[in-house]
Amino acid sequence: MKMISFLIMIMFYFFLFMKMQFYKHYYYYFQNMIFFFMLIYIMKINYMKNFFWVNCCFFFGIDKYSFGMLILLIWIIGLSFLASVQNYKLNFYSNYFCLVIFINFFSLILCFSVMNMFVFYFFFEVSLIFTLILLMGWGYQPERIQASLYMLFYTLFGSLPLLFMIMYMYKYYNSMDFYMLLNKINYSNFFIFIFIMISFLIKLPMFLFHLWLPKAHVESPISGSMILAGIMLKLGGYGIIRFMMFMLINMKKFGYFMFTICLFGGIYLSLVCLRQIDMKMLVAYSSVVHMGMMLMGVISMSYIGLMGGYYMMISHGLCSSGMFCLVNFLYERFLSRSILVNKGMVNFFPSMTLWWFLLCMSNMSAPPSMNLFSEVLLIISILMWNSNLLVLLIMMCFFSSLYSLYIYSFSQHGKLMNSYIYGMKMNMIYEYLLVMLHWIPLKYIFIKFKFFL
Repeated sequence: MKMISFLIMIMFYFFLFMKMQFYKHYYYYFQNMIFFFMLIYIMKINYMKNFFWVNCCFFFGIDKYSFGMLILLIWIIGLSFLASVQNYKLNFYSNYFCLVIFINFFSLILCFSVMNMFVFYFFFEVSLIFTLILLMGWGYQPERIQASLYMLFYTLFGSLPLLFMIMYMYKYYNSMDFYMLLNKINYSNFFIFIFIMISFLIKLPMFLFHLWLPKAHVESPISGSMILAGIMLKLGGYGIIRFMMFMLINMKKFGYFMFTICLFGGIYLSLVCLRQIDMKMLVAYSSVVHMGMMLMGVISMSYIGLMGGYYMMISHGLCSSGMFCLVNFLYERFLSRSILVNKGMVNFFPSMTLWWFLLCMSNMSAPPSMNLFSEVLLIISILMWNSNLLVLLIMMCFFSSLYSLYIYSFSQHGKLMNSYIYGMKMNMIYEYLLVMLHWIPLKYIFIKFKFFL
């Protein structure tokens, strides 16, 4: 009943949103306030860590994985409203903009809290459709049409095999419930493994399936990039954790193949990041590297690997979203994402340089941050799987640290390139608040990580 009452609260928020449209320049403050009240409410759900599933009712349930994803979802959605202040001021269909984000939020809430496979698949695809609308409607450049098509064809056609497999399970086991099928299924067929995994590997995305992600990030508005990096990519990892219980034999058989792709792909994309001059594309490629490391931890099928992947999803969702916010602050002022144009920002925004430093250090897993804790757990689980991968792991961690230093040093130091820079406005208070609300949870969760165990 608590989950039902929580959904009723979301509907109450929707009607309140429709009534508050006359607050043309102030209603986003009320939206954020209500989202944070919802965060407090969901933490009061009867959550017991000793149970795999906690049934809130017949249809809904949460466990430790969905619990963390729900908290991350509410946090990122609230911050995405705060980051879209410019859209409210320009009044560019801001009512429809908020409505699209809300429906996307509602579908993701259901996706993380349902126990039925088909309903999970349905809202898995609904969230894609409204992210696509957000990209096409409020993207910056005409190339957003091509980016939308890339995203649509990659994710939608990759998801069709998953639908076939859900129908196949229902035909033979007469159930679509995750909890009911947990101890009944353990497929060893290679094609079943591929059909189930391909959808989540594209959404994650794993190296070789990642081509849609940089294009989608570059053309998305700031709220779209925050939701895509903070939540949508985590749907892939969450789905793998849910469905891997049905394919443990296949995970052992084909784990080495996926390990090889993730390791070499992570090293290669880290080197690609070092050659990027588009800051938003650099952050997008770094997401593929981090998600590849998370995938290796989950495939290791150890408890340490699962926990490391879970922590990596939460920490990367906060850190990557914050990095996109910092890049967007520069884009709004100089209308360029080029690292060659946005140089020497320490001379113009010295206080914002501190937040650049803190988030870049978190992105490279420097202490104290949850990124460090998750990466240590992932490295331990990978070496438990195969200790011969030590050299490749060191290379991957080294190069992934280099591109974080690269984007910080080249954007904050050097000679100012903009001749009109002194006519630009200084940072606003909400921008400092936005970055601070990304960074503080990374440290708090590191101190109180036992809350998520």
